[in-house]
Amino acid sequence: SGPMWAYILAHENAVPLWRSLMGPTKVFRARHSDPDSIRGAYGLTDTRNTTHGSDSPASASREIAFFFPEFDEQRWYEQEEPRLRRGRVLDSPEERLHRVLRAEEAEVT
Repeated sequence: SGPMWAYILAHENAVPLWRSLMGPTKVFRARHSDPDSIRGAYGLTDTRNTTHGSDSPASASREIAFFFPEFDEQRWYEQEEPRLRRGRVLDSPEERLHRVLRAEEAEVT
């Protein structure tokens, strides 16, 4: 019904962590049982509950492929993910992404 932003969240246990932040799918339940969740605070109805999150890693892979067809999940796990574990990460709001700082960048900041 309006603009949307799609993101790939990378974290161990990303699916359950994100689902916990979102709160229950049913907005009425979210407002009463988890009012500080995203849906509890901002959800309007069950179909306009402000946010979506995959319910499993398999669903996440399918949804990532749909929204980001150029993203190679296998390559990310093999090449990018190990780098994220080793280095400092820079958040770039302009580019709407995170990237690992090169060694010379990490020394400056």
